[in-house]
Amino acid sequence: MLKKILLVLCMLTATASFAQVDVNKGDLAALDGIKGIGSSTAQRILDERSKGGNFKDWADFESRVSGIGEKKSLKLSQAGLLVNGKPKTGEAAAAPKTAAKPAAKGK
Repeated sequence: MLKKILLVLCMLTATASFAQVDVNKGDLAALDGIKGIGSSTAQRILDERSKGGNFKDWADFESRVSGIGEKKSLKLSQAGLLVNGKPKTGEAAAAPKTAAKPAAKGK
């Protein structure tokens, strides 16, 4: 019986660490729980949401919240942040950039 209780607690803990939060619905605590969002960023998100309404998409979110750009929003999406119930998609989200430098030619 004790093993079953421990198993359930472990499953709940694992699920809680991968929780997804919609930027249009999350409160300060929920947003602060996303890896990469601290209390000041969470407050900026809430302030902008109350000032300009819900975020339409990721581009709207990036343009309205100071300090959130393409790279940061991708990391936040991977950490569980959603905009209108959707993770960040697109070429940048699908495959990380790999910049291969051409080999230097010797003479």
